Amino acid sequence: MSRISGSSSELDSFDVTILAILQRDNQTPQRRIAEAIHLSAPAVQRRIRRLEASGVIMANVAMLDPAKIGRQLSIVVNVDLERERSALIDEAKKAFLAEASVQQCYYVAGETDFVLILNVPSMADYEALTRRLFFANSNIKRFRTFVVMDRVKTGTTVSLDKVPGASTV
Repeated sequence: MSRISGSSSELDSFDVTILAILQRDNQTPQRRIAEAIHLSAPAVQRRIRRLEASGVIMANVAMLDPAKIGRQLSIVVNVDLERERSALIDEAKKAFLAEASVQQCYYVAGETDFVLILNVPSMADYEALTRRLFFANSNIKRFRTFVVMDRVKTGTTVSLDKVPGASTV
């Protein structure tokens, strides 16, 4: 059995296989996982609890189809700050975190400072959000909007294919 050292825990091939199964469907019964990897259900339960406690498993969530709940407009926004002092960067992060329509926020290196993934019901809602989040903030130098025409691939799955002990179960 191979082990991988992580920042907060060590993973072995059983852990990697459990993670692969849970990423596909986190409601997979522990007894079914146990059967697939030839461990007991209590052993699988202990491993899952350890993976949660160590932060490897960050959350168990349901993925929703935004269009089916009236939030059919996805927008990618590049945001440039006027000044990049750490307090101002932290202020921007805090504002983006607090905005429910910001689905993802990345502080990045390169030609822009932040990349946001937004989900809104309409362009009118996006326009209101830009006034609140960008125009009202004197440290926002510029923002560029990219309206998503087709959601080709979305997800939260982390690739495990280069992890020693990864399984295709």
